[in-house]
Amino acid sequence: MNALTPSVATGRPLTAPLLLLAGLVATGVSLIGLSAVLGGAAIVPLTDPRGWLAGLDADSLADTAEVVAAILAVAVTVVAIVVELAATRYSHEITRLFLREPVNIIVLGLFAITTLMCIWASTMLGESAADALVPNAGFALTLGLVTLCLLLLVPYIFFVFAFLSPISVIGRICRDAYRVILRARHGNLPRSQARVEEAIDELQDVARSAITQGDRGIAMAGVDTLAGLVSDYVRIRQRLPKEWFEITEKVASDADFIALSSETMEEVRTQGIWLERKVLRRYLSLMGQCAVQQRDVANLIGINTQRIACEFGREHPHLLELCIRSFNSYLRTTISLRDPRTAYFLMNQYRMMGERMLADGNEEVAVKIAGYLSFYGQWAHTMGISFLLETAAYDIMQLIEYALEHESPALDPLLDCLLALDQVIKEESHEESLLGVRRCQMQLATRFLAQGDHARAQRIVDDLRTERLERLERLRDGMLTDERAQFWELSDRGVNFGYLDPERRQYLEPLFQLLKQPSHPIAN
Repeated sequence: MNALTPSVATGRPLTAPLLLLAGLVATGVSLIGLSAVLGGAAIVPLTDPRGWLAGLDADSLADTAEVVAAILAVAVTVVAIVVELAATRYSHEITRLFLREPVNIIVLGLFAITTLMCIWASTMLGESAADALVPNAGFALTLGLVTLCLLLLVPYIFFVFAFLSPISVIGRICRDAYRVILRARHGNLPRSQARVEEAIDELQDVARSAITQGDRGIAMAGVDTLAGLVSDYVRIRQRLPKEWFEITEKVASDADFIALSSETMEEVRTQGIWLERKVLRRYLSLMGQCAVQQRDVANLIGINTQRIACEFGREHPHLLELCIRSFNSYLRTTISLRDPRTAYFLMNQYRMMGERMLADGNEEVAVKIAGYLSFYGQWAHTMGISFLLETAAYDIMQLIEYALEHESPALDPLLDCLLALDQVIKEESHEESLLGVRRCQMQLATRFLAQGDHARAQRIVDDLRTERLERLERLRDGMLTDERAQFWELSDRGVNFGYLDPERRQYLEPLFQLLKQPSHPIAN
């Protein structure tokens, strides 16, 4: 699935229990054989099965029935308690999945039949008739069932714990939802849509519970699986009936759609992206919960949203627009919660998305992304988080350099966005907050000078002239002496905004010579 997520085709946890069962059988047979050899006795059930059957004691079987019934009752009780605890901690969907699993039905049914056989065989069969075809056959069958149940007991407990692993549960919920989608053409569409919506909600609930309890790995698995479901779903969209994309009453009554305005609902109906919208709405809900508590989970939400947009945005423009709106909502949520670290990382993913748009020739969307980065950087500044304004400036500068490398027609609109980034702050006279923006502009000017693009360098110079020269000189001195390309603390990005490549430092002095000259255009 590319770099996205685990596929929904994850296998069932049966291999280890089967190997354990085989090991127990082999060990039991070996011990019986060893005891026969050491004791000098024959293995009567093998050497004389008819005589062995005729000598079985009904009273012994009755005692065995009581023991087996007690053992199996304890086993079933333990399994029921464990299932209930797992359902309470993560999702009530676990109970439904457990009851629908064929292995559980078969094993628990076998336990019940074995106990029933023990009870009835000990009370009803009695002594075998002398002319019986197989003496005490019922006793032998019961003994075989008891042996099988006791051998299965440990592997089954092992299977139950593997089955109830939250990672396993997440995979099962996703696989069930995917199968429902595949069978949509042949089933009840409203019911199928409702089941898929329920599965998405269950996946979000598991991730939400894991975030609350600090289970980062489980929360990240839930986030990844939601992205995997969207990825697999988009790949099979063309195979689904047209009716699947309709907003039925079941879809409209879902919590994620019931409050939508008629205009927004009509947009969802027209675009046919109700499932994708629901998943990204669940992402937004998780973002609000984990932005401060579990930043790694919040970062993964940004990564998956960016990857979905980059992988499917070209063929599905409505999904691309939805991902852009989601990123904007993520940024608003994290800035409102005053979590600059998460917003800092999300801006990086947003910028990567813009670079992919430039590579795909979708310049209009790339410029739009730069505009949103500018908006949220300025808004964060008004919230007292001026570092995000510097982050926005750096990311827009990176987009400009990417456009320059690929000779994109979006270069000048992106440059306009960077030069307009500080206008609001100028009007508010918050000069100290401009330093990060000014540094990015100076770094970009050295790139244009290195490329021989004097016209664009002059545009930056004209904007820098409104700044006091001593402040720009201080920034220049920092870039001349900073030798650390990577930030000196643990950081998700790891980049040092103040670092300038040594090959471009030589253009700082020509830049300042231009700043000291009278304002006039420079010929190429």
